[in-house]
Amino acid sequence: MLESVRVYAKRTDKIYLLLCLFSSAMAVLMLASWAAEQGGGLAVDEITGQVTGIGDFRRALVQAGAAGIGVLIALALSTVDYRSLVKIWPVHVIFTWGLVLPTLVIHNLDLGPLTIGYNAGDTDNYSWYRLGGFTFQPTELAKISFILTFAMHLNNVRSRINEPKELAKLLLHLMTPILLIHIQGDDGTAIIYGIIGCCMMFTAGLSWKYIIGALAAGITAVSAAFMFLSDSIGKSYQWYRILAVIDPKNETGWAPSEDVWRNIVYQQDRGEVALGSGRIFGNGMFSGDYYSVPNAHNDFIFSWVGNALGFVGCMVVLGVLIALVIRTFAVGARSEDLLGSFICAGVGGALLAQIAVNVGMNLRVLPVIGVTLPFYSAGGSSVLMLYICVGLVLSVHMHNKKKLFG
Repeated sequence: MLESVRVYAKRTDKIYLLLCLFSSAMAVLMLASWAAEQGGGLAVDEITGQVTGIGDFRRALVQAGAAGIGVLIALALSTVDYRSLVKIWPVHVIFTWGLVLPTLVIHNLDLGPLTIGYNAGDTDNYSWYRLGGFTFQPTELAKISFILTFAMHLNNVRSRINEPKELAKLLLHLMTPILLIHIQGDDGTAIIYGIIGCCMMFTAGLSWKYIIGALAAGITAVSAAFMFLSDSIGKSYQWYRILAVIDPKNETGWAPSEDVWRNIVYQQDRGEVALGSGRIFGNGMFSGDYYSVPNAHNDFIFSWVGNALGFVGCMVVLGVLIALVIRTFAVGARSEDLLGSFICAGVGGALLAQIAVNVGMNLRVLPVIGVTLPFYSAGGSSVLMLYICVGLVLSVHMHNKKKLFG
């Protein structure tokens, strides 16, 4: 037993694991300190004043438990050759998308303790399952399946990626899940899928003429939408959130009423203040003042990091996350085959996209689109899915012999 542990420790990427463990430990600490500021965190009877439960501390405990289970899953998955996971693609495609598709048409259907198409917020996103007190978003699991199947597709076409016929097939493969998730109402996740696919195609050698052409087309489409289609496409909260970033004071009159404007900008206003209030070294994790921010435990956990640990703490958190992204791409660069490189490009792209979008939301340079910060945002299922991705990267590391520099 000890010999097996020693051999595994020698073969695995210990630095990668340590970066993940540090992020998870910091996440639990941040969520616990956030809970302590929410009226002590514990659930208290309003009449007797007696403690009746762990209250907001439950989120930190769930995060810790999910991280612990996730590490075990990652370690076990890392011993499985990633090539065999790709070969059984029909199994995970049918399973994952079999969970996603019902939520496209079923909304808040209660089947005993199970709710299909659960709305976890105040939007039109019904992409969740709820079982008892736990929620699960199947598109997160489908994301892993997509990375594996798209990596297989890229590996199959290889040098033919820039042929129009093959590129059209790849774009169809990419756009199908994006459109399905858009119909589902989760545009934030749809955007992450798009970025994942773009990172993987770039790694596969997509021609710059297509990249530049796509960027030009995207900029043109967005500009046209703002200039000519704002009245027809824009009376929804997603459109208002975009306009709130461009014109946070409503000087152009984009909001139909004062109440709508205040409701749209409130979250990012509070998040921005909370981030700045920590100054250089923060107000302390379990003491000090904190500006209340909606979803500070989830999409806006970075605002709590800024408040509690200040600029220095934010740089440490971001530094470790970026190091994790770089390490992911480096493992792909060492892979002895392109399949491993594409898988790592997908995982690295997912991490980088979520970090950039979430931090951009908190800094009010991007609209709020419901994208979480990896490891830190509260959510047991998302942590488990993240560690499955970690297991894939570790599998690529352990099942190749190629060195990065020779």
